[in-house]
Amino acid sequence: MVDTSRSVRPSWVDDDLFPFKSRFVAIDGHTVHYVDEGSGPTLLLLHGNPTWSFLWRDVIRALRDDFRCIALDHPGFGLSTAKPGYRYWPEEHADVVTAFVDALGLNEVTLVGQDWGGLIGLAAAQRRPGVFDRLVLADTWAWPVNGVFHFEYFSRVFGGPAGRFLARRLNFVVNVFVPLGHPRRKPTAPEMTHYRRAMATPERRQASAVFPRRVLSSRAFFAEVEAGLADVAQLPTLILWGDKDIAFRRQERERLEATFTDHKTVIVEGAGTYVESDAPEEFVAAIRGWTATQRGETSRA
Repeated sequence: MVDTSRSVRPSWVDDDLFPFKSRFVAIDGHTVHYVDEGSGPTLLLLHGNPTWSFLWRDVIRALRDDFRCIALDHPGFGLSTAKPGYRYWPEEHADVVTAFVDALGLNEVTLVGQDWGGLIGLAAAQRRPGVFDRLVLADTWAWPVNGVFHFEYFSRVFGGPAGRFLARRLNFVVNVFVPLGHPRRKPTAPEMTHYRRAMATPERRQASAVFPRRVLSSRAFFAEVEAGLADVAQLPTLILWGDKDIAFRRQERERLEATFTDHKTVIVEGAGTYVESDAPEEFVAAIRGWTATQRGETSRA
């Protein structure tokens, strides 16, 4: 049974810091929280680990006058509740995002995916051909990384027993990686509170604890996404990259550039993994400029 108590926005969410209406939808036994702000071309904003739709607050606030901004929380993250037995694997999140797109009847969608959200969103785009017409990929990847020392080391250390213990008992992923992912600006105390409160118990932190291990263990899913890239590689793509990201490097950016030939790259100097939160003004400006160019090309076609 779904915990319907979490279908009410909790009192710790600051209405000034997150000034959007919280919405909830039942997806395959989960209670999925999302925000749906503004009107115009649809942007589907997908977060990674250990964040939630709160990550996109500055982007939504800036773009909702001209775009329909939809940001969901993956089950187990933010204000979403997973059904019993959910493993929090990225392949399961891809199933939920695909069902979410169906439930809301979305079309002509621009995927805006960061970290795990980019890979998960690409899987959904491959499963729903014709629904997504543009891509914005920010510090992400879309292929197996087994055998790559950079990722092997991370996955084995932080996905191992000690890493999972630290994540569950001490909220390590939030307390360490959120600040590390913001090298341009220090997250404020209220911002950190919103990330911590979303994962206030060891049980809630299971979602963030699972991801590091899946960097290697979800190889078959990553291979499936990689095999399907040819189906979406022709879509106009904006690659937004924080060049101080400790997780995703120049190599990953260059591979995305080689895959998505109709792309524009904007490198945000000094920004980290959470580039949309670390440098929101530049992130927003890049999307505005790129979409204006895309519309101009469409009108001339």
